[in-house]
Amino acid sequence: MGLLSRSELRRLLEHREEWCVSIFMPTHRAGAEIQQDSIRLKNLLGDVEKRLVERGLRRPEVQALLEPAYGLVPQHDFWRHQSDGLALFVSPTLFRPDRLPFDFEALTVVADRFHLKPLLPLLTGDGRFYVLALSQNEIRLLQGTRYSVGQVDLDQVPERLSDILKWDDPEKRLQWHTRTGSKVDGRAAIFHGHGVASADDPKDYILRYFHRVDEGLSQLLADERAPMVLAGVDYLLPIYQQANTCPHLMDEGITGNPEELSAQELHERAWSIVQPLFQREQQEAAAQYQQLAGADSQLASTVVPAVVSAAYHGRVAILFVSLGQQQWGTFDPATNTVHTREEAKPGDEDLLDFAAVHTYLNGGEVYAVEPQQVPDDAPLAAVFRY
Repeated sequence: MGLLSRSELRRLLEHREEWCVSIFMPTHRAGAEIQQDSIRLKNLLGDVEKRLVERGLRRPEVQALLEPAYGLVPQHDFWRHQSDGLALFVSPTLFRPDRLPFDFEALTVVADRFHLKPLLPLLTGDGRFYVLALSQNEIRLLQGTRYSVGQVDLDQVPERLSDILKWDDPEKRLQWHTRTGSKVDGRAAIFHGHGVASADDPKDYILRYFHRVDEGLSQLLADERAPMVLAGVDYLLPIYQQANTCPHLMDEGITGNPEELSAQELHERAWSIVQPLFQREQQEAAAQYQQLAGADSQLASTVVPAVVSAAYHGRVAILFVSLGQQQWGTFDPATNTVHTREEAKPGDEDLLDFAAVHTYLNGGEVYAVEPQQVPDDAPLAAVFRY
């Protein structure tokens, strides 16, 4: 599984063409249901095809646009390696499928830019977290939400201690042997090699390893604000904390050998650690909105045009926005004019999606939640910076 970063979200947001197709659907990790997933995508593409034809696109052009997406339908290997949800972005010049640990509601949107609001629970601090499982044989990074978890591809992170404890000088090679003595990762250990330290300080090598892991994670998670939970045998956790530069590392970790725990077991234990943090942050944000809301308030609003304009100009500090609802319309940055409509017309976009994504990109906190969790029973609710 890959990661969607803030910079990638911005690229998707800024990608504008006459025809941008966004498809979200739930998927299964294994079993007979994967056949159902391919059928579901085929049906969703049929809906998109019909909509494009109704909007005036000629059928050969529709087929050319959707050809890469239709190409996924019969690919058995593609469906065998899914997470909990699939996000698919298609335009004349872009084709991007993302396997993500989120159980999306099936949704298709055709507009002149991509629809991104369903991704926000994966990108904001509202219920999204990481688990870094540490051992000397394996490093696993899991991305989780309240309901799901997936393993992240670690191209820039050394996965084993032996991957990085290889000296630049070919004469200086680290060798690992077990013997009676100090224990590392449950095994008695001794280090040999020219110019290396004695067997009495294996922590120095582990710390060096963890510095390399931290460097790789710093690149991978450069603009992340989601909390991270460590998992590992008890003596490894304080060593990693010495190397860590992630500002959102939780003090509490999961102790024990993570190689003996499945992703689902790690997810369950990590969720019990981060859940109070998420609940407190969301409750504090809702309380701040309620404190500022009022008939004469200039610092809080549920009025869609006002919030859309403020989000675009970077004035929204906190935004609650409803998942599964759309408010169609247009926003003209040149005139700062917002028009809303009951039903979508060509050229319209979901203004709730627009407000949420711009709030996120401008550094605001976004809570993309179920409709009943938005204050004042509105489709969105915002706290302004000024």
